[in-house]
Amino acid sequence: MARSSSGGETLGRKIAGIDEAGRGPVIGPMVIATVVVDERKIPKLEELGVKDSKKLTPKRRERLFDKILGLADDYTVLVLSPEEISSREGTLNEFEVENFAKALNSLKIKPDVIYADAADVDEKRFARELEARLNFKAEIISKHRADALFPVVSASSIVAKVTRDREIEKLKEEYGEIGSGYPSDPRTRAFLETYYRQHGDFPPIVRRNWKTLRKIAEKLAKEKKRRGQVSLDEFLKG
Repeated sequence: MARSSSGGETLGRKIAGIDEAGRGPVIGPMVIATVVVDERKIPKLEELGVKDSKKLTPKRRERLFDKILGLADDYTVLVLSPEEISSREGTLNEFEVENFAKALNSLKIKPDVIYADAADVDEKRFARELEARLNFKAEIISKHRADALFPVVSASSIVAKVTRDREIEKLKEEYGEIGSGYPSDPRTRAFLETYYRQHGDFPPIVRRNWKTLRKIAEKLAKEKKRRGQVSLDEFLKG
């Protein structure tokens, strides 16, 4: 239902999209972004070519970043450090819904409808958990792969992804090649193994409760033990 401003202009509902980037990496922050637009601007988002950020090149995402923020009525970006993620209480899903709510509650323009990328296998449960933490009333539509379904979530996905990519670039300036930060990235694993061998610990940019780190530490401990046994055998043979 449209409403009128004091000047007589007909205004549409305010629509928010919210998504995260960097939920799974072992290195670097998780970023949550919220974008709010008047519902009449949704076609403009589509005209910009917003889509699931993973389907766009980094250069394309960078070009869309400023255009999205220029079109938005309001937005928020939360950069959650590895330390915050590691020291959280509860599950990662609970941590995410708490911070989704934090991002939405910090908006100056409160949306009438919120489209959220569900971080729970149960989409409706995620919506209920999010609604319970909001300090305002809004309709919540929570869906898996929402960034591929709703342009406003695609927009927030792009903002989150670009912000995280920029944070990773800052870390590369300090630490060198760290890869994408994901456990499946051979460059990331190589960096972590090399750093651990040199320092006997992992850098402060990691999420310390990720099992990837435990596996690397165990692997290197076994290698060190084997090297020690070989040296002892060589000594005895000599």
